Amino acid sequence: MANIISYKDLGLVNTRDMFAKAMKGGYAIPAYNFNNMEQMQAIIMACVETKSPVVLQVSKGARAYANANILRNMARGAVEYAHELGCDIPIALHLDHGPNFEVAKDCIDNGFSSVMIDGSSLSYEDNIALTKKVVDYAHQFDVTVEAELGVLGGVEEDVAAEESKYTKPEEVIDFTSKTGCDSLAISIGTSHGRCKFTPEQCTRREDGTLVPPPLAFDVLEAIEKQLPGFPIVLHGSSSVPQIYVAEIEKYGGKIPNSVGIPEEQLRKAAKSAVCKINVDSDGRLAMTAAIRKHLVEHPEDFDPRQYLTDARAELVKMYADKNRNVFGSAGHALD
Repeated sequence: MANIISYKDLGLVNTRDMFAKAMKGGYAIPAYNFNNMEQMQAIIMACVETKSPVVLQVSKGARAYANANILRNMARGAVEYAHELGCDIPIALHLDHGPNFEVAKDCIDNGFSSVMIDGSSLSYEDNIALTKKVVDYAHQFDVTVEAELGVLGGVEEDVAAEESKYTKPEEVIDFTSKTGCDSLAISIGTSHGRCKFTPEQCTRREDGTLVPPPLAFDVLEAIEKQLPGFPIVLHGSSSVPQIYVAEIEKYGGKIPNSVGIPEEQLRKAAKSAVCKINVDSDGRLAMTAAIRKHLVEHPEDFDPRQYLTDARAELVKMYADKNRNVFGSAGHALD
């Protein structure tokens, strides 16, 4: 207990009040994954500019890449940076797809204000047992816990599934009551990674654009009826902007069949019980597109600050647009 670092000492908040306000206000909290300084800066700059609350998400892979101690201090720096920029927006630090109790506990002990435990690949009973174990530990420190019921398809870092399995509405009351989780990630057709659907699953417009199948809003509505007022989370919700896909391929990249979730469907979800929407791939695409463009147009540049400045600026632009026009979170930081 003596070695535990409280997120409150870092200036962070958990997601409880964030989600309650989002559900009441009909918007969703953006949950943006980050791995490095430029991504973190861009997220904070965009959220201060739009006065939006935000969840800074860290995956298992990000912790391995950037080091847990560095990430914790980056989160502290994010809070101080927002203050310096002129708006003390609510910031949560969240573990995305925690694979087991040990990783979740380590994050709780090291300043995370929220953790996800992903037992979706386990049996229903084992998912409940693992989630409850994390909840029992986390709630001692007022850390909120996100669980997952149902399976998302796609691949992203250590998270992979060949096919999705929609969340069963008839299970959600039993699951949330037995685990005590604070929010629930559900499967209604979103998917991890930049290739969320195969070409065969999509329809093709005359111009060749792939149009993905719609989200299962009937499943979402059934879950809402079973759990009125309970915070729902959507994973795998990058829209995979085709402007970035085209830019990457124009400047030498090869990322075929990149298809995301249409933004109008995310807007619809954000007005429902969905109060947190996760975005990772879009940040990767925006950053990569800007870097590739810069290096082709300025082949003499070799200072990372030169091309990362462009990448950061593009990220700010994209995140601010999502806050304003997709999630509806702009202007709600001081609610």
